[in-house]
Amino acid sequence: MLTFIGLGLFDEGDVSVKGLKLIKNADVVYAEFYTSRLVGSTLKRLQEFYQREIHLLSREEIEQAPEKSLLRDARDRDVVFLTAGDAMISTTHVDLRIRAHDQGIQTRLIHGASIVTAVCGLTGLQNYRFGKSATISFPYKAISAAPYNTVITNLRSNLHTLLFLDIQKELMSINQGIELLIHSEHEKGRHQLAASLAVGIARAGSSSPVVKADTLGRLKDYDFGPPLHVLVVPASLHFMEEEALERFAGARYVRHRD
Repeated sequence: MLTFIGLGLFDEGDVSVKGLKLIKNADVVYAEFYTSRLVGSTLKRLQEFYQREIHLLSREEIEQAPEKSLLRDARDRDVVFLTAGDAMISTTHVDLRIRAHDQGIQTRLIHGASIVTAVCGLTGLQNYRFGKSATISFPYKAISAAPYNTVITNLRSNLHTLLFLDIQKELMSINQGIELLIHSEHEKGRHQLAASLAVGIARAGSSSPVVKADTLGRLKDYDFGPPLHVLVVPASLHFMEEEALERFAGARYVRHRD
């Protein structure tokens, strides 16, 4: 049996009661924290809280050779696999579950709180108004225009855009993400995005999250504090979304639908 357990948004206390019970009763406990991280905790704190040794797997061990570790053990043992957020938000984990199924390994899901739904709760933006998401990555060879193109495509369809920020090279800040987004626009000879409404969210799931709405140009200089950060570029706003951003995100100005 292979059980995928989402640990939630911020620290070791976000795990569900059901998940905690399965962790304590499992034969082997594995985890990965390259797709997302619990920035409010450490591996040591997780092990102390769950009272279990946790075998941390690398990206290569998950994506290229899971048969050498957790899939091997899950054939005849009770294995749990821990991830930050909700376990099935990442396509990497969907692929892993498919591999397990094809090898005759039974799987089970224990869902955890996800940034995808937390953003809606913290901002008041309605979940059905979101279009395709994208990740702003640090430039390795060149700055990717894909996140900017996603924002523009969604705006044309009057849909909000959730932008994840890179955590591989380092933990990208909202400020860095905005700079890369605006740079992509300038590369196309356009200069309008800086005046667009955006919402920055920091440390969702903690006792002191920061939610700030303003223009992208002004948010670029705002101090959001420690990570993790995420960015939203809204389309036109329903009046209730408008009110929520004014009250909970300090929006200086908003756009509403006609």
